[in-house]
Amino acid sequence: MPRGKKTVVPHRRRRELKTDYHKRFRLLKSGKPRIVVRKSVKNILCQVVEYQPSGDKTLFSADSKELKKLGWNAGTGNIPAAYLTGLLCGTRAKGKIKEAVLDSGLYRSTKGSRIYAALKGAVDGGLNVPHSEDILPNEDRLKGQHVASYAEHLKKESAEAYKKMFSGYAKAKIAPETLPKHFEEVKAKIHKA
Repeated sequence: MPRGKKTVVPHRRRRELKTDYHKRFRLLKSGKPRIVVRKSVKNILCQVVEYQPSGDKTLFSADSKELKKLGWNAGTGNIPAAYLTGLLCGTRAKGKIKEAVLDSGLYRSTKGSRIYAALKGAVDGGLNVPHSEDILPNEDRLKGQHVASYAEHLKKESAEAYKKMFSGYAKAKIAPETLPKHFEEVKAKIHKA
């Protein structure tokens, strides 16, 4: 007969590093819908999710791939795309959801990250999400001004390095120096939709 301490096996999703149940429980105790932001290298997903005993229900959703339909030709995994995705999700939920809480999942909280860019977009879209202004990226990063200024600097320094670094922009037929202008055009389209 075995003696000693009993071993408690964690839940499957915890073992697979997919869910932090303590964090999830704290978010659910608020009783408010959650704005869930998930990211990959080339994509940002923003959803407004409501808890139900039978399982979470997605009320509104926006994917950065949808930005292509609105004329976005730049990458869909960067900070400007994250902001626009959050803005798209926020405008869809505007008037239907009064307040939500941010669910960043297992991602570490990093000041100015793509998760907080999506949060800023959702707040600008009309959602009321409690947050600190200190964690949000600044306006220049949201618009892609940092990419444009680096592209101008690199173009003056080395044309070959510029071509190599911004080859994705060349394939999409957009100059990286015009990214802030392109950002404003797509943002205006989202506000009209």
